[in-house]
Amino acid sequence: MYWRTTHVIGSAIEAKAAITMMMSIVHRLTGTALYFGMLLLTWWLIAAAEGQKSYQLFESWIGSAAGKFILLCYTWALIHHLLGGLRHFAWDIGQGFDLPTANLMARATLIGSVILTVLVWTIGIWVRGAL
Repeated sequence: MYWRTTHVIGSAIEAKAAITMMMSIVHRLTGTALYFGMLLLTWWLIAAAEGQKSYQLFESWIGSAAGKFILLCYTWALIHHLLGGLRHFAWDIGQGFDLPTANLMARATLIGSVILTVLVWTIGIWVRGAL
């Protein structure tokens, strides 16, 4: 009986903490994505240094649908990782450990990263004159 009670309580805690655990994993994945995204930045810098022909190749690729999608994902990963880092900073200073607050911060990280990504892209498109 003790095992069953403990197992049920443990499952309830795991279910309530699932979003927090998922966001912690996503934080690590976005960090990895940012690492590989630096290859894109490196390509851009090398293309700019090599001259017009190399830069035109980069621009044609980054201007394609696939290139824009990768830039969109990179933007989201950067913003999500930043917000996740702020969440971890709050934990480092001893705040937000209770489950409701941890879940709220996890949801805020996810929702905030989507909203901020849309905002950044909207501003970027507007500045370029496409809106």
